[in-house]
Amino acid sequence: VYRGSVKDFSGFDASQDAEALYNAMKGFGSDKDAILDLITSRSNKQRVEICQAYKSLYGKDLIADLKYELTGKFERLIVSLMRPPAYSDAKEIKDAIAGIGTDEKCLIEILASRTNKEIHDLVAAYKDAYERDLEADIVGDTSGHFKKMLVVLLQGAREEDDVVSEDLVEQDAKDLLEAGELKWGTDEAQFIYILGRRSKQHLRLVFDEYLKISGKPIERSIRGELSGDFEKLMLAVVKCIRSTAEYFAERLYKAMKGLGTRDNTLIRIMVSRSEIDMLDIREVFRTKYEKSLYNMIKEDTSGEYKKALLKLCGGDDDAAGEFFPEAAQVAYRMWELSAVAKVELRGTVQPAGSFNDDGDAQVLRKAMKGLGTDEGAIIEVLTQRSNAQRQQILKAYKAHYGRDLMADLKSELSGSLAKLILGLMLTPAQYDAKQLRKAVEGAGTDESVLIEILATRNNQEITAINEAYQEAYHKRLEDDLSSDTSGHFKRILVSLALGNRDEGPENLTQAHEDAKKLADVSSNDSSDSLETRFLSILCTRSYPHLRRVFQEFIKMTNHDVEHAIRKRMSGDVRDAFVAIVRSVKNKPAFFADKLYKSMKGAGTDERTLTRIMISRSEIDLFNIRGEFIDLFDKSLHHVIEKDTSGDYRKALLALCGGED
Repeated sequence: VYRGSVKDFSGFDASQDAEALYNAMKGFGSDKDAILDLITSRSNKQRVEICQAYKSLYGKDLIADLKYELTGKFERLIVSLMRPPAYSDAKEIKDAIAGIGTDEKCLIEILASRTNKEIHDLVAAYKDAYERDLEADIVGDTSGHFKKMLVVLLQGAREEDDVVSEDLVEQDAKDLLEAGELKWGTDEAQFIYILGRRSKQHLRLVFDEYLKISGKPIERSIRGELSGDFEKLMLAVVKCIRSTAEYFAERLYKAMKGLGTRDNTLIRIMVSRSEIDMLDIREVFRTKYEKSLYNMIKEDTSGEYKKALLKLCGGDDDAAGEFFPEAAQVAYRMWELSAVAKVELRGTVQPAGSFNDDGDAQVLRKAMKGLGTDEGAIIEVLTQRSNAQRQQILKAYKAHYGRDLMADLKSELSGSLAKLILGLMLTPAQYDAKQLRKAVEGAGTDESVLIEILATRNNQEITAINEAYQEAYHKRLEDDLSSDTSGHFKRILVSLALGNRDEGPENLTQAHEDAKKLADVSSNDSSDSLETRFLSILCTRSYPHLRRVFQEFIKMTNHDVEHAIRKRMSGDVRDAFVAIVRSVKNKPAFFADKLYKSMKGAGTDERTLTRIMISRSEIDLFNIRGEFIDLFDKSLHHVIEKDTSGDYRKALLALCGGED
């Protein structure tokens, strides 16, 4: 099936088109719209024929004339469309290595994503256009393992058979693990050989196997083991093997998000993929970023340049908002993997080895006595003790000084640091109870806090929260939730607050039934609304079981369950169900995403930042750090460092524990 967005123009006549272009450029000023409409609605093969017809009719070079008439980004885009794909790639690479400094990102993108045939054509085009040897030029311009891997990719010798030997899959996964994680130092040659030569089909299975035996995706190991351009190249190769469309969707998103647009990247991808897989890229883009590629280009560019890019994009997926089955298959694989990967959850705060509660109490008292407060000493003690140890320090402090440590800390510290330190001194259940209480009391309710806590805590945690709530506020949590929320949202929270979720393994027959219930929107039984059906399954079934339900759901509908929720529900109900789904899918990733959002953009949401750092520090903050770097290409440590300041920052970094 053809998945490009630009097709052959029917009733094509090269001479007629050449004449139309000639007239559009004749005289004073040029008719840019006419040029744009014509060129973006012809295929590359047809454009090449127009160039030939133009030369025979007028004895002039069409590309040279276009360059003369047009300017800026629009000119680069149009001229790029006129070249055959291999010559376009050759020109991009020539520009990337010419002059001072090398554009490694461009080299990486082209060489990691092209097929064997495309690589062979590129090498030939480069020789034809510049009378130079591409490999020699790249070798002259790069170094180290980065150079070696580029040379391997330049051979265009990746295996292409789809017959996969299971023994070899296991062997390759083991070899990669031994070349990196299990070795002191890294054996880069193994990574180069396996990732550079094996077929895509084979490597996908190797990556699955790797996740099974090491408990982490291959990308995370590459980030830990390799560095610099070599690391970036290997990550790009892995991404392209998993899904070329996803790789390009991500490159396009990064080219446009934030300040300024990386136009070279945008042009190169829109041109080079327009006749290959633009529809797949659009699809993945829509799923991954919750907006269409079309809309993002529209918001981010202007003028004729924008018009031309939108024609290459082809259509707006927000209009139809429908998945293609291919994206559904990618989603299905994700569930498959999350079900088998044995991920060990770890916090970043461990109990201190030689712990002495009375000694700690003395250090704290000294830090607060007299004039001024020694915040550093307080941070050092309290962030490096487990919660159970902090509870002992509270008792020792009272026994030693007859004073209440909480009250002393409260009077000595202020602002964000005070909230963080006091939060660390409460038991996890007391802390959650307090956050819930704050979210419901006073004017207005903070629904997002209610959702975050109730959707992610397990039965034991919920039971403890209920007890702590009752003890601290002499009210039942359920009553406060009921009087403060309403409708389906209230019912979801009340159900979650019972802490009554099944804890058993999956039940396949039941999972099939459950998925059918969720998928069957059109059922006319109005007594049982959509929300009620979702509630009765999402709030009561065990996590392993729900994973299977979500997988069955994709099989039946071609949609990820989250997509269905977003499409059919709104407001707090939608947010609550999405939080449950994400928590089932991958709880550390759910928190990584919330942490990122709390710090991105203007101003920091310190309440969320503090709440998650405290509540996850002994459960899964280490895993959250791993997901954070996978999702955002920056370490959590780095983002906190950039985004906070003073003693508050010092305390957060101590909890974060380590730079990834």
